[in-house]
Amino acid sequence: DHKIVDRTKVRDGQVANRPIYVALAVTVDGTRDILGLWAGDGGEGAKYWLQVLTEIKNRGVEDVCMVVCDGLKGLPDAIGTVWPQAITQTCVVHLMRASFRYAARQDWDKISRSLKPIYTAPTAKAAEDRLLEFQEEWGAKYPAIVRLWENAWAEFVPFLQFDTEIRRIVCTTNAIESVNARIRKAVRARGHFPNEAAALKCVYMAVMSLDPTGQGRKRWTMRWKPALQAFDIAFDGRLSVGRR
Repeated sequence: DHKIVDRTKVRDGQVANRPIYVALAVTVDGTRDILGLWAGDGGEGAKYWLQVLTEIKNRGVEDVCMVVCDGLKGLPDAIGTVWPQAITQTCVVHLMRASFRYAARQDWDKISRSLKPIYTAPTAKAAEDRLLEFQEEWGAKYPAIVRLWENAWAEFVPFLQFDTEIRRIVCTTNAIESVNARIRKAVRARGHFPNEAAALKCVYMAVMSLDPTGQGRKRWTMRWKPALQAFDIAFDGRLSVGRR
């Protein structure tokens, strides 16, 4: 279950950037499903996310094994309240992108190579050691990158306990990026919207037009198969409960 954000320009007295939140789920069978769209104002906190997640649960999502999200304030606390067994995982790709924002363009390749041993480490302890090495190498020049990883550490390390198949599914953002790219294209074509409802309608229409041939869904399902058994073992049979 992923939380992703795209920003739209909404004229509410004056034109302002407003976030549109999208929840994308991967079911036990590997099917991708958009669970909902929500418009925000950029200042959302735990109370807002608690309402959103409670709505999703009330519509039938009884259990979630893992939620991959991008540092949205208050979301981890809300996840723990609605689905106490769920693991909250920071999106590693977005964490990398956030790191590059603090670095000069000519250092991006070096930064990427220095960060890779952290998110590919075999254990959380090994990853911590690699972060210390990164700090020794880059901490003086880019202390903000070190601080970024330290602040995200609690939600970064969970996936390190899993094997390669699960890590691959957690780290990839192709499913999300394809949705986000289509939304961004539709939103930019419109420029700005007269109100929130018009923005949500545009995003909804963009989402409904995704993957018209079904080939994307087929490819994703095939990629999901190798990870399914690993997930079922890692989560102690919770993925099998709804299939019996």
